[in-house]
Amino acid sequence: MHAVKPPSIKLFTMFQLGLYQMGLGMMSVLTLGVLNRVMIKELAIPATLAASAIAVHQLMAPARLWFGQLSDAKPIAGYHRTGYVWIASVLFAIAAFLAVQVMWQVGDSLQAVGWTTPTYLWMLMLGSVFAVYGLTLSAGSTPFAALLVDVSEEENRSKLVGVVWSMLMVGIVIGAILSSRLLPSEGSIALDQLRPAVNRLFVIVPGVVCGLCVLATFGVEKKYSHFFNRSQDHNREDQVTLGRAVRVLTASPQTGLFFSFLLMMTISLFMQDAVMESYGGQVFGMSVSETTQLNAFWGMGTLVGISSAGFAIVPRLGKTRTAKLGCLLVAGCAGILILAGFTTSPKLLQSGLFLFGLASGITTTGALSLMLDLTAVETAGTFIGAWGLAQALARGLATVLGGGALDFGKIIFPNLTLAYAFVFGLQAIGMLVAVRLLNQVDVKAFHLKTKAAISTILQGELD
Repeated sequence: MHAVKPPSIKLFTMFQLGLYQMGLGMMSVLTLGVLNRVMIKELAIPATLAASAIAVHQLMAPARLWFGQLSDAKPIAGYHRTGYVWIASVLFAIAAFLAVQVMWQVGDSLQAVGWTTPTYLWMLMLGSVFAVYGLTLSAGSTPFAALLVDVSEEENRSKLVGVVWSMLMVGIVIGAILSSRLLPSEGSIALDQLRPAVNRLFVIVPGVVCGLCVLATFGVEKKYSHFFNRSQDHNREDQVTLGRAVRVLTASPQTGLFFSFLLMMTISLFMQDAVMESYGGQVFGMSVSETTQLNAFWGMGTLVGISSAGFAIVPRLGKTRTAKLGCLLVAGCAGILILAGFTTSPKLLQSGLFLFGLASGITTTGALSLMLDLTAVETAGTFIGAWGLAQALARGLATVLGGGALDFGKIIFPNLTLAYAFVFGLQAIGMLVAVRLLNQVDVKAFHLKTKAAISTILQGELD
């Protein structure tokens, strides 16, 4: 399809692609922020049930492998990624709106008949809608990440990651501002007044996000994609079945090593998510609004970390050394969070969280740039699906392990500060284990093994 090599991707196009992640950031505020709060506070649904219903969308992560392979093998209207992104964005906007409508039904049923069979059935329906939401997210985000591989080269990949993931954080901020503007600001409000406001929010924001997804990818694949130049198999797309793609995926032991690194790094990065706000409340005596603001310190640090790593650190240190540096810095920052608890200084906690975010941003940029390198271009979608699966699994595990570690810490230690220190200490140890795993990852060995495997598998099909 491309007779000549496509042009190198420009900074403007990197920001254009970032609009997609910005949209996902906005959607995450709607589901994790607005819906979670309304279910727990206004509808009086137990927090465990509310969180479990929303978490169902993360359990759909294994589908990423299939959607990735599908976008490798079956183009839509001649394009391997764009069609999937567009169709999925429309579907996840519809799924988000449906989730809200089912949520109101759960609330109505709970008010009318309490926790009886009809209410449980509505809760089951809510979980099912979130499952559809998770599937549609996977159907769009996996081909999108594969598109990032298709349009970039090794030398500009870290900048692309820096721009695109910085805009995810920008999307979270915009989503929070939009939600606060479109929802009533009074402390307590009648449910019949809240319902139309939430419904309106879930029409406007998903609509805007749909537009951003189309704008982000419009014309990019046609102009910049290297897919057809790089792929040995573009004349026989239908032959890259899921089974064959998985054989390529498992050809190199480096794949398993990097999967383990991603799992350990992501768990260690997000364990504090489950306990940070209660840490601020129980140890530092902060109010609810003060503990909510802790996210802003972490978010600002992450934004600075991602952008500085993409443009300044990775080009100088390289991807692997940047990821290692980030992991070690995160371990050090976990120490600052522990120290803050013993001094009960809110300022030290806020500074520690800003530095933790900074270190997280550096780690994330190094790891994501490396992830895009550790992706066989012929089956990019499948590899991106595998890496996405590792991250989604880890995010789910991190929340469970963070809460579990705190409960265990409360049993074995005499005071709360030590119990929280136990959680942060585990994060630091996890990061050191991640560095050990990363030391064994060899990008060159990975490419040699997977190239050989692709050639063998494709040759076998020809024979």
